[in-house]
Amino acid sequence: MISIKHVYKSFATPKASGKTRRKVGTDVSYAASVSGNPALGAAAVVQAADEAAEALVPVDSDGLVHALSDINIDIAGGDVFGIIGMSGAGKSTLVRTINLLERPTSGTIEVDGRDVTALSGEELRAYRRRVAMIFQNFGLLAQKTVLDNVCFPFLAASGKVTAENRARALELLDRVGLAEKAQSYPSQLSGGQKQRVAIARALACEPEVILCDEATSALDPKSTNTILKLLRDINRETGVTLVVITHSMDVVEKICNNVAVLEHGRVVEQGSVAKVFADPQAEATRVLLGKVDWDA
Repeated sequence: MISIKHVYKSFATPKASGKTRRKVGTDVSYAASVSGNPALGAAAVVQAADEAAEALVPVDSDGLVHALSDINIDIAGGDVFGIIGMSGAGKSTLVRTINLLERPTSGTIEVDGRDVTALSGEELRAYRRRVAMIFQNFGLLAQKTVLDNVCFPFLAASGKVTAENRARALELLDRVGLAEKAQSYPSQLSGGQKQRVAIARALACEPEVILCDEATSALDPKSTNTILKLLRDINRETGVTLVVITHSMDVVEKICNNVAVLEHGRVVEQGSVAKVFADPQAEATRVLLGKVDWDA
């Protein structure tokens, strides 16, 4: 169980008026250095760089960006939970508070009843090994083979890759349907294949939670369906909890059991996918579902 309780996240920026919008990005070197899960390092850098280049967010009169405001969400173990919203809603910031790539300004993140927000050192690294992450931009090491990419968490954790580690990595590649690509390089793969490698790498740590941050948004519809089916099957086979960040209601409908809708850093609606889709209460949800009467 993941319990997010009264979480706020603010970023300090040069003082500006409330109507000003400025570019704000995660510190890239920080994102790389704190990624205790070895599978995160390169991917965190890619994700942070993208967001630093693109994110435009409102700044208040004190020069603070309020990315998250009073977030309260419970995610049951083994669930497939969607977090959806338009660009700038705070989805990626929220998912990074779960593995503490971003520490909440206030509030708590409890995992199985334990507050993890104060963890540091080896305890933090051990926690992050339980929480894997896959990204829109895959985060694969371009100069390493597919097999070496999947083995990277073992190398980062212990400084070596054993024969047992390689055998495990090959099993994972077979599970995602890419056993024959073990000696290929990322540049030789399609987008869908790259994401399957990233999923295999995430599974190498035997995580309890996988955070999927826009994992299909760079893929064509066929590849998207392949990745969603793979994630759903892995969830059913292993019981791993999936937290799916997306702006696509289609993705939520296909894979998620429950969903929270974010707007301007706040949860405006949450519940079962069936209930939210059938009777959306928030305007943001209706917009995402295409149920807005534009002529009204």
